[in-house]
Amino acid sequence: MTKPILYSFRRCPYAMRARLALASAGITVELREILLRDKAPALLAASPKATVPVLLAGGQVIEESYDIMLWALGENDPDGWLKGRDDALIETLDGPFKTALDCYKYNKEGATAARESTAEFLQGLDATLARQPFLSGAQFSLADAASATFIRQFANVDRAWFDAQPWPHLHTWLENFLASSRFEAIMRKYPKWHAGDPATLFPEP
Repeated sequence: MTKPILYSFRRCPYAMRARLALASAGITVELREILLRDKAPALLAASPKATVPVLLAGGQVIEESYDIMLWALGENDPDGWLKGRDDALIETLDGPFKTALDCYKYNKEGATAARESTAEFLQGLDATLARQPFLSGAQFSLADAASATFIRQFANVDRAWFDAQPWPHLHTWLENFLASSRFEAIMRKYPKWHAGDPATLFPEP
């Protein structure tokens, strides 16, 4: 049986969360590591939008990372991640928060204002985590996996500033994620994929 194909980029937070869900679901894919500055023609042919991740599975082309997560967990959800599904949280994260994050990271003139505009959202996450260990309740699940890679990206823009904020529960949650075996497993380095290369399997057997 042909395995699904995942076009990915190691440091992309969207691709990272797709890999988290595939690993949790225990779905083995052929991973094709892409360089964003030199995209493979096969990726462009599969998905003209030319961003990662892209999953080819059973005749489907799934082009959005959250949709890949939902597809993977719909196939197999041994850890019960779907019980922690929170579409409203992800809509805010992928919308206003990600817009502000991109401005904070890439637009020097508007960086401070963009950073400050995220404070209410991040304070809300900290308040949630003050009541429970994870965003979705008592266990790590879909809401956490879909959020953590973006909170990591935000924190890394100016780690000293982030660590100085009064969000102790958010800090602990992020540090626990970064120290976890699940994060380590999705961050292994792979060479850039070229057509004709032997298949690279993810998760690794």
